[in-house]
Amino acid sequence: MAKVKTTFFCQSCGNQYAKWQGQCTACKSWNTIVEEVIQKADKSDWKTPTSASKRVSKPLKIKEIDSAKEARLNTFDQEFNRVLGGGIVPGSLTLLGGEPGIGKSTLLLQISLKLPYKTLYVSGEESQKQIKMRAERVNPNNDTCYILTETKTQNIFKQIESLEPEVVIIDSIQTLHSDYIEASAGSISQIKECTTELIKFAKETSTPVLLIGHITKDGHIAGPKILEHMVDTVLQFEGDRNHVFRILRAHKNRFGSTNELGIYEMQGSGLREVTNPSEILISKKDEELSGNAIAVTLEGMRPLLIEVQALVSTAVYGTPQRSATGFNAKRLNMLLAVLEKRAGFRLGAKDVFLNITGGINVDDPAIDLAVVAAILSSNEDEAIQKDYCFAAEVGLSGEIRPVQRVEQRILEAEKLGFATIFVSKYNKISLKNTAIKIQLVSKIEDLVGYLV
Repeated sequence: MAKVKTTFFCQSCGNQYAKWQGQCTACKSWNTIVEEVIQKADKSDWKTPTSASKRVSKPLKIKEIDSAKEARLNTFDQEFNRVLGGGIVPGSLTLLGGEPGIGKSTLLLQISLKLPYKTLYVSGEESQKQIKMRAERVNPNNDTCYILTETKTQNIFKQIESLEPEVVIIDSIQTLHSDYIEASAGSISQIKECTTELIKFAKETSTPVLLIGHITKDGHIAGPKILEHMVDTVLQFEGDRNHVFRILRAHKNRFGSTNELGIYEMQGSGLREVTNPSEILISKKDEELSGNAIAVTLEGMRPLLIEVQALVSTAVYGTPQRSATGFNAKRLNMLLAVLEKRAGFRLGAKDVFLNITGGINVDDPAIDLAVVAAILSSNEDEAIQKDYCFAAEVGLSGEIRPVQRVEQRILEAEKLGFATIFVSKYNKISLKNTAIKIQLVSKIEDLVGYLV
């Protein structure tokens, strides 16, 4: 009988050691090194399914390489396509992470039911009847989606060989185990081995594989960090289970930009694509209220209109309060100091509360002007016109600074029916014949003149 071979892995970064030690020298984490069995079985009789012809690689001159874009598979989900960069790339490995109960399985099941291609959905967490119950709420009449409940990779590859699917979805990578590693499912060595087998299958057969990954309490994908290096795309599904909206981001994408994001709304019938995010970030109201201003911000490459709410009131206690939700509190203090110094508003003895509606956090400096406008509106108790919006940064000397991609912001505001947008005088704008009025301001005093 062969001697059992063991080694020590760091559960945080996947670094390997010959013996146990308290601290990982690579990631400096304490008490994360565990012993695992790495004795492998003989792989001589094992082959990955080759339903498509193997691509034999040979060296080519760089000028001989065909630079034509490879056709992508359309997921028929506009938000998912946007985040991936136009669709699923054949032969790619995509890893989707997110908190428990956020909707990862629902999202990929919904996509598998939309796909017109033969799709194999492999679940190691739910039974076929449980998946059927969720599928009936989304698209019960699908003829191309096959459900398999299995955790052993060798059995999965046997089913793949007989079915020959065009897309494979694994839920989740932490539940898979291979006979060639004598370790429990979810361990570092099992995750690395199973992912390696799936990569080999995907690259040899040009079949895209989508993986669901659990995350740790720190918000990182469970398993070794090398897992994120091995796959082609890492997606993160974010949101609060107490709210209905979810955000899909790309943390890594070898085939597209990582600046795009997709927004979904969780409903009883599944996840609804939110093609116009501003509808959820701007409150609907009939009467004009003071302290409200609309900012045009960018989330990645996508322009969004958000509502900034401010409340300025006389301080009851000795020290005035400064509170910001969804906005940097230190930046709020800076803008209040600029208003006091440059515009002559005495806010030092007043409480100031600021809120970004929709429960999102914004770090785009282009909302500075909207924050200042909302504070001025609340302080004077005069409402800003509903068709005004703002997109500019405020400097320490009170100057209105230009922001990037201002034309994209202007077109988004025009599309949503706003009549006037306030931007920096120093922005270079080449737009002509626009229905929206572009109001150029250079100093904070100019803004006060328009609003007060």
